[in-house]
Amino acid sequence: MALKSDIEWTESTWNPVTGCTKVSSGCENCYAERIALRLKEAGVAKYRNGFALTLHPDALDEPAGWRKPRMVFVCSMGDLFHDDVPVEFIQEVFGVMGKLTRHQFQVLTKRAERLAELDEALFWPPNVWMGVTVEQEDLLHRVECLRQTRAVTKFLSLEPLLGPVTALDLRDIDWVIVGGESGPRARPLAADWVREIRDRCTTSGVPFFFKQWGGAFRKRNGRLLDGRTWDEMPQVPVAAAQMPTLLSECSVPS
Repeated sequence: MALKSDIEWTESTWNPVTGCTKVSSGCENCYAERIALRLKEAGVAKYRNGFALTLHPDALDEPAGWRKPRMVFVCSMGDLFHDDVPVEFIQEVFGVMGKLTRHQFQVLTKRAERLAELDEALFWPPNVWMGVTVEQEDLLHRVECLRQTRAVTKFLSLEPLLGPVTALDLRDIDWVIVGGESGPRARPLAADWVREIRDRCTTSGVPFFFKQWGGAFRKRNGRLLDGRTWDEMPQVPVAAAQMPTLLSECSVPS
């Protein structure tokens, strides 16, 4: 059975990998870790390891049983490109997605360097959207890693946005999500940080999705930014022939 998601930019979640380890400042108050530990305490078998990285081969066939086409967030409770996930397992996940063309799969990672390293080892079907998380300016190298993959649809999640991002280059980027941090220890989100990114998207013709304010502002202001809801989505690619071929290597600052 598909897990219906409360995440505004998707419909369902699929977790062949759960658990993770912290790699950057955005991980500090990880929502997935909170949920995983709660589920472990509740006795949910899939989360018997809590938030320790766990592969779930038995979950690989789940999307095949979902007859209705849907948008699927892959590994909402972990990171498919974690260093401890074998490349063979990642290839299996991509193989499943490639066969189920009725669904659109959204994969999001903070491990952009490994994503770039494995690009040539993966088959990139047009129904796989690949994204990286960028929480602040000093993580913009992740965008460069993403840009140099052969993913057909590339997107950015600037969530939780923890500071201004003024040097964002949107070349070859198809979609941008922005949001504040959720949970009891949510860090503040300044409206001008969001406006800067929205205006850059508008100028560049890139769809912009504002997910949430975060913290106390989330309840008070909902999802409104300057009086409106921003729910823009990228066009769904229809042909594998649209796949770009990018040969340059990922450049990561030392």
